[in-house]
Amino acid sequence: MATQTSTLRSRGMELLMAYKQEPSIELRNRLVRLNAGLVRKIAHRVSHQCSEPYEDLEQIGYLGLIRAIERFNPSQGCAFSSFAVPYIRGEMLHFLRDRGTTIKIPRRWQDLQKEAQKRQSELIRDLGRQPSDGEMAEALAVSIEEWREVKLANKNRMPLSLDATVCHQVDSSITLGDTLPDTCYQWMQSLEEDRQQLQRAMSQLEDKTRSAIEFVFFKGLSRKEVAERIGVSPMTVTRRIQRGIDQMITFLQPQALQTEP
Repeated sequence: MATQTSTLRSRGMELLMAYKQEPSIELRNRLVRLNAGLVRKIAHRVSHQCSEPYEDLEQIGYLGLIRAIERFNPSQGCAFSSFAVPYIRGEMLHFLRDRGTTIKIPRRWQDLQKEAQKRQSELIRDLGRQPSDGEMAEALAVSIEEWREVKLANKNRMPLSLDATVCHQVDSSITLGDTLPDTCYQWMQSLEEDRQQLQRAMSQLEDKTRSAIEFVFFKGLSRKEVAERIGVSPMTVTRRIQRGIDQMITFLQPQALQTEP
């Protein structure tokens, strides 16, 4: 068995090197067939973690395998299986992400919803009207409470558009998107408020102390360079910076306490 596996790997590497030198559909298809077991193995594993059919995942996995074949460089010394797994699995996960919904519904309820679509059509044909919740529950052999939960879950599974109107004003309407906070703007606003507070605190410092802080923290100069600029020793620069920071903390603390809830 070990000898057979080694032979297959050697043959696969030969085909990969040949494909790298002169790509062709024939060579690519041979490599796909040679590595089909890898796709099936990953599809089998992923199918147990979602509700999508194994066959769909397998087909999608072959797209990932083809991408791996096209991008693999045999000269890098990496095993092709290790290189291909992220491409195959990634393609399946992209597929699941695109088909996924915001709310995950239990597999049983998904099956009930599919069965309900068929039963509902039959009942409409037989009754000549929309069936009641009780009639649907009876046709599906479930309780009326569970059927209502299935209906509600299916109704809420799709995301609501941010353009959906939530209320009307006299001259305009407000959408769901309008009611959501702009986190980027809030973050920028918070930074600006912090900058203004810091600037006010620095304005309270003695000129040389403020210059030392600006040179070190804003302009990235060393303490020795700052000492030469303002005509003091590096130790004095360090002391001025520490004293200045302590003074700024004292100035900022009352404002911080005012903003606490």
